[in-house]
Amino acid sequence: MQSYTIGQAARLLGVSPDTARRWADAGRMATRRDESGRRVIDGRDLAAFSVELARAGDEEAPSYTSARNAFPGIVTAVKLGDVAAQVTIQAGPHRLVSLLTREAVEELGLEVGTEATARVKSTNVHIDRT
Repeated sequence: MQSYTIGQAARLLGVSPDTARRWADAGRMATRRDESGRRVIDGRDLAAFSVELARAGDEEAPSYTSARNAFPGIVTAVKLGDVAAQVTIQAGPHRLVSLLTREAVEELGLEVGTEATARVKSTNVHIDRT
């Protein structure tokens, strides 16, 4: 399972590292210490927190624009079919859902808690693993 430093989590949530630290200190975001002693957040925990944050309409939640149509975020759901797949990304307060091939999901290694960027062109959403 991928884990994220406070700084990485802050970037994915669209807030400052200080805000992410305050949330962790207050127990809003579950953290643990890695082998180097740094505070990290497990990807699944960060994905769940990002969805909770967006649903709550938290006043500290980021306000994203679609500059260059790129939405960096975290994968919060993956539904695999025999041929197709559905991937949900929480990019700050924005939830993006993309339908793509199962093969693409597997090649990109997309799973809940993975950092990814949704790129939107017209009515298509393309997922880039970051």
